Amino acid sequence: MPDPVRLTSLAHGGGCGCKIAPAVLREILAQMPAAQAFPNLMVGTETSDDAAVWRLNDSQALVATTDFFMPVVDDPFDFGRIAATNALSDVYAMGATPIFALAIVGMPIDKLSPATIGSILAGGASVCASAGVPVAGGHSIDSVEPIYGLVALGLVHPDRVLTNRTARDGDVLILTKALGVGVLSAAFKQERLTPQGYAALIATTTQLNTVGATLADHPGVHAVTDVTGFGLLGHTLELCRGADLTAELFADAPAVLEGVEALAMADVRTGAAVRNWASYGASVALPPGLESWRKDLLCDPQTSGGLLIAVSASEAPGLLAQLSAQGFPASRVVGRLLRGPPEIRVVSGSA
Repeated sequence: MPDPVRLTSLAHGGGCGCKIAPAVLREILAQMPAAQAFPNLMVGTETSDDAAVWRLNDSQALVATTDFFMPVVDDPFDFGRIAATNALSDVYAMGATPIFALAIVGMPIDKLSPATIGSILAGGASVCASAGVPVAGGHSIDSVEPIYGLVALGLVHPDRVLTNRTARDGDVLILTKALGVGVLSAAFKQERLTPQGYAALIATTTQLNTVGATLADHPGVHAVTDVTGFGLLGHTLELCRGADLTAELFADAPAVLEGVEALAMADVRTGAAVRNWASYGASVALPPGLESWRKDLLCDPQTSGGLLIAVSASEAPGLLAQLSAQGFPASRVVGRLLRGPPEIRVVSGSA
């Protein structure tokens, strides 16, 4: 058996860059029959939120989500860690604490050894252990491409659920992680990524967004989502549509991972960034003279990206200090929300 083999060579895409383009997904979901009224379903598919939420009783709501993808790196243990971190992020983005997970496993068993597949699962289990939850089961199939991810379940008080639809006029937008995961992963597949760049890629994609479970305690936090496959622009647009507001994004404001700017200026990008822009570019106004690489970076798919938080302007400094103290020093104010149609205006400069 030709193993070890480059995991990324077995997949047509990797990480959250595998996601169906936003416009295509909206078209698909539009064909779903209207859901019946379920009084305990607090969050469903209405605003493309990060997870479903079901009220169990007056003090508990169940948060349920699933996320899986093809390899973004070749090391099987790291692939498992990244996929599990990404899946748990949706629980944290709802303000919940995970309680257990189920593994989703699809592997080409004629190409990968049991040891390699076992290492992928071990990587995912190690992240779940760090989050304090077991992998309590799952399902596996023989597939053409390697696929791994989780069903993740969590609990939150019904009055403390954080959604992507409750932002307010005047809120500022804080992003907790640096951008550029898609650029680094594209450079990795092209064998152009330095050891320092790979270290930056692994560090950000395996950092759990545990801070999400504490955000409901912070005054002024009104809405939260995580930035993944649709890029900063795409997930900001979901916030805008959910709250019927306009976003003003500062092109230079987001932190950028080490080595990304030089790679982006050398035209390293993912196909998903191009698809993302084609899907929602009509709802985004760019400033004259904005460099194409910076536009691509705003569309860059973020595997296991940061949280995007809508918070009142007066409370933003305190929240930034809290985020930094909790291990997210790359947190930045990247924009603000204003009255207007659900669209985005990108402006030059930073906050």
